[in-house]
Amino acid sequence: MERFRFVFLALAVWGAIHPMYYFLGYMRETGTGLSGLIDAWYVNASTTGLVWDLTIAAIALTVWVLVECIARRMWLGLIAIPATYCIGVSCGLPLYIFLRSRPKT
Repeated sequence: MERFRFVFLALAVWGAIHPMYYFLGYMRETGTGLSGLIDAWYVNASTTGLVWDLTIAAIALTVWVLVECIARRMWLGLIAIPATYCIGVSCGLPLYIFLRSRPKT
């Protein structure tokens, strides 16, 4: 598992950078800022469905992180929660798996 641990770290970094590239590009292009970006998420049924899909995944991840961090007393794992809501599930999930898979000392 140790070998694959850094695959999850790489995925967390990719999940932070790649989507943000598009978000920032859209906001720069339209000049509407974050409110314009959020409005764009609800322009049709397809994008609205995707937003709900990611929202439900984010909530499920949050519950999992909270339950495991409390049970394991692994408080560092809690940083996956703000990473999930401020960046996205594509960053928060692999970040938590990376932190969770760290060798026990």
